[in-house]
Amino acid sequence: MKRAAIIAKPGKPGLEKIIRQLAEWLRGHGYTVMADSISREFCDYCQPAEREQLAKTNPDFVVVLGGDGTLLSVARSVSPAGIPILGVNLGSLGFLTEVKQEEVLRALEALDGGQCDVSLRSMLHCQLRRGEKCLASYEALNDVVVHQSAMARLASVDVRVNGNFVANYKADGLIVASPTGSTAYSLASGGPILAPDVAAFLITPVAPHALTNRPLVVRDTASIEIETKDSGDSVLLTVDGQQGTPVSDGDVVVCKKSEFEVKLLKLAERSFFDVLRTKLKWGER
Repeated sequence: MKRAAIIAKPGKPGLEKIIRQLAEWLRGHGYTVMADSISREFCDYCQPAEREQLAKTNPDFVVVLGGDGTLLSVARSVSPAGIPILGVNLGSLGFLTEVKQEEVLRALEALDGGQCDVSLRSMLHCQLRRGEKCLASYEALNDVVVHQSAMARLASVDVRVNGNFVANYKADGLIVASPTGSTAYSLASGGPILAPDVAAFLITPVAPHALTNRPLVVRDTASIEIETKDSGDSVLLTVDGQQGTPVSDGDVVVCKKSEFEVKLLKLAERSFFDVLRTKLKWGER
């Protein structure tokens, strides 16, 4: 039996119409349809499947309706199970949810016929360590950020790559980004764009005090350590802009390549550069 799940961001215009359309198409093509509580308001025959439990329900794929933030939270839930995601953009920019509303049925037909491309996206695994103790661990698709939460204060962090001291950064924060995350906070902070298949991670300071501090690209086999120094008790570790925890002076955030990957489904005729050109309005030939 084929199974598909629908996860939606609440409050989006036209959500009822697109959910009914999706669910009817999926049911008409032999799928058991599962959905979160938001989507089930418009689909009384859909079986329950909340985003935190998707790996256990194990659908063949998940359709995410919303923006990149919605997709990020779903990605962290399904990556351990290797469940593919079809992101449908109901927002504005959306580098990850690249399928437009009017393309949904065409994308489903391509997916059902085995004609969708799969873009494998590497993830970051990070641990917050205090001495020998691991206080917390996370998986991130976009980025891991160590930053000040207090106004008008700088964070001070020592950065090491594979045990080698790189620099002490005094800045609003420091971003470690995956290639996928290179088009998110890192890009807004002056970092370069990496193609999704580049085997690298970015280290990007946020508003650094020293003008010579610049983004750094390292191999994705590297171990990146960020140690907080003389920053007080107002530093936070934030993961994908959605999860986080306070960091104390002397704590170390260790970032490495995750054992998990995210499978993003995409239309075969649209390249990464087509998405960049459209989203960033680089202009046509």
